[in-house]
Amino acid sequence: MTRTVEAEHEYAYDVVVLGGGPVGENVVDRVRASGLTAAIVESELLGGECSYWACMPSKALLRPVLARSDARKVAGLRESVYGPLDALEVFAHRDEVVGHWKDDGQVDWLDSIGVRVFRGHGRLHGPRRVEVTGPEGERHVLTARHAVAVCTGTRAVLPDLPGLAGARPWTSREATSSGEVPRRLAVVGGGVVGVEMATAWQALGAQVTMLVRGGGLLPRMEPFAGEHVAEALTTRGADIRTGVSVSAVVRDGGTGPVTVVLEGGDHVEADEVLFATGRSPRTEDIGLDTVGLEPGSWFDVDDSLRVTGSDWLYAVGDVNHRALLTHQGKYQARIAGAAIAARAQDGKAFDGAGWGPHAATADHAAVPQVVFSDPEAGAVGLSLAEAERAGFRVRAVDLDMRQVAGAGLYAQGYRGHARMVVDLDREVLLGVTFVGPGIGELVHAATVAVVAEVPIARLWHAVPSYPTLSEVWLRLLEAYRG
Repeated sequence: MTRTVEAEHEYAYDVVVLGGGPVGENVVDRVRASGLTAAIVESELLGGECSYWACMPSKALLRPVLARSDARKVAGLRESVYGPLDALEVFAHRDEVVGHWKDDGQVDWLDSIGVRVFRGHGRLHGPRRVEVTGPEGERHVLTARHAVAVCTGTRAVLPDLPGLAGARPWTSREATSSGEVPRRLAVVGGGVVGVEMATAWQALGAQVTMLVRGGGLLPRMEPFAGEHVAEALTTRGADIRTGVSVSAVVRDGGTGPVTVVLEGGDHVEADEVLFATGRSPRTEDIGLDTVGLEPGSWFDVDDSLRVTGSDWLYAVGDVNHRALLTHQGKYQARIAGAAIAARAQDGKAFDGAGWGPHAATADHAAVPQVVFSDPEAGAVGLSLAEAERAGFRVRAVDLDMRQVAGAGLYAQGYRGHARMVVDLDREVLLGVTFVGPGIGELVHAATVAVVAEVPIARLWHAVPSYPTLSEVWLRLLEAYRG
């Protein structure tokens, strides 16, 4: 049967966005709110990686894990929650959270704000032009009067290892969408994805082995965060091996058990292997060569997210490699959308000053993150080592969370740690890190303190409610004052 190819159609919009994930959606939301017209191009599901294969499904898997763990530390309740998790019910809830991998709701929302959606693969075709090839081969040419924003995100990187291509390894997508619990799971990598997925699948019944090249887990956080998480995983039965490298993967015929071969000759047998070893930009086939850029590369942008050397091209979210986090990408999108609109109005309203409406300053000074491990780990701003490398005169103030009355009420046998990094010259916070059950909700207060550069003297007057985990702030300030 011969497929009919639709004739080429041309359209013009003020802004064209490549990529319909949360970053692209926030860009078009902001430019539409400013009165500009916009179109968005997406080859997969509107809502992107976060909605279907990352943030949302992973947290749906982890929520019952953390709730059960907390309940087991509460007197009078622990006896009721010592049975196994109902994996099928957990998977059913996960599937509901991701809309069963359908994006009808996203389509309706974009339609409600007047954004045209083009399904298909979009490529730049010279300045301000995007060519879209649809699922049936139809072609559209979109012209942007003011800006094109590339919001195509990243994909998981698989290392070039003998045997890996035919071994059907898991990446983050398979780890968050699988409907079966492997009896044995090998996790290669000790970063956020590796830690969260090890936590989830171990609690669902898998025997987990973590293979970590570095010296510990969560290497981008303060060392004590990874140490607490590793200790808890090990106590629950995980085998964590640090300082090891994978040299090959063997899975005969692509089915059955998989053997992960380590440098030095040792090996690990598993039923599935997850590689959580990094991300690469989805820019290899979006026409960067037609505008003088290198296909497959990260973008270099200014604080308004405009690509260096261009007056029309923006790169927002993971593709600029500033902060590979959904919430930070959405923040960038709000900044970029506002900057595009301001420049479209003859540029007089544009304000690129630090912490202004058109500068993503937080990318440099106050990036928050929560790892939904058990215990949770969260941080914002600079670690002690980062602050010292940056040349600040600093002091780290550490606190065992057991000194906080609310911690003992939150969980019997509570274990956790907090650190704030103080700029001694200005007496403001440069960074804060927490690890412990329930600390995820503490991070935003720390973010406000870091972003606003609240003086220590004024923080002393921010009285935490008693007895809550937030009393950690009082104890940290008391420790700083001596």
